Amino acid sequence: MIFRRAVLREFTQTAVTVFVALFAILLTTQLIRLLGQAAGGKLASDAVVALLGFSALNYLPVVLSLTLFVAILLTISRSYRDSEMVVWFASGLPLTAWVGPVLRFALPIVLAIAVLSLFLSPWALSKSAEFRQRMDSRDEVTRVSPGAFNESSAADRVFFVEGVAEEQGRVRNIFASSVQHGRLGVMAAATGHVQAMPNGDRFLVMEHGRRYEGTPGTPEFRMMEFERYAVRVETKEARGIEETPGNRPLWELLRDPTPTNLGEIVWRVGTPLAAINLALLAIPLAFVNPRAGRANNLIFAILAFMIYSNLISVSQAWVRQGRMPFEVGVWAVHVAMLAILLLLFWRRLAVFSWGRLWR
Repeated sequence: MIFRRAVLREFTQTAVTVFVALFAILLTTQLIRLLGQAAGGKLASDAVVALLGFSALNYLPVVLSLTLFVAILLTISRSYRDSEMVVWFASGLPLTAWVGPVLRFALPIVLAIAVLSLFLSPWALSKSAEFRQRMDSRDEVTRVSPGAFNESSAADRVFFVEGVAEEQGRVRNIFASSVQHGRLGVMAAATGHVQAMPNGDRFLVMEHGRRYEGTPGTPEFRMMEFERYAVRVETKEARGIEETPGNRPLWELLRDPTPTNLGEIVWRVGTPLAAINLALLAIPLAFVNPRAGRANNLIFAILAFMIYSNLISVSQAWVRQGRMPFEVGVWAVHVAMLAILLLLFWRRLAVFSWGRLWR
């Protein structure tokens, strides 16, 4: 019992450290991607935080799987480096005695990964698509970000707003460019606001400004000064969320067993199965020769994780394309990895070695 509590405590401490590092990397990369989209006008700046949360929830099963694998690997590797495994084997305990503590630590995390992969990750993708759709369906002026040039969806207007005025709902230093009947019109105004009409139309009302109008490439143009100038704001019709296999609930995929939906099930079921296989695979892979390099087994383990994940993706693609039956694709990679796991355990437990025989 003392050993089990000590091992579980070390597993937990290592897992927390690894998870914080991996989750920070995930948040940083996703935040950079979303900020790049917001800076380019493809995404509203006020949607970054919400989409960052949905994205983190979507990738959380993979992060937890890698955390579980690395935490067990590092803990057992430390036992090899500190010669604790020598005492372990000298006491007559085999390497398989680690299976019990590892499973006690891994099963709650695997259960969380299964819930995330089967239910919460598709929900996050669905909410992310719904949020993006709601942001895209807003009118042109609402989507304008202060300090950035924003192009309309029809690519015939460009808006620029320097900032928000102190009064509610008003903006200052507006620039607008539009093309009508082959003539280019450029407007600049000191202040402005959005006005809604009784019939539902919305207008951007600019105040105290000028309008320059002319045909590009010709010297003909005219300039007008105005006190108020209203430009009708185009709005997008609200469309339904584009359903993909990734954002559909599990029961809908089971109700409609097309090859594409079955391929998605292969991935969702494969994530928790891979997590439990990787947790057990870390036991034989954690072997470290104290006289050799400390990072060799970690590099090999990360390579094994990448190969395993890619094989699941290949199975998913083959099931989607109809090249592999669903009944084979959902188990084949995991059974093969289980066979490799048993082979590695046998190699660590076997007293007889063909290598020593030939030497």
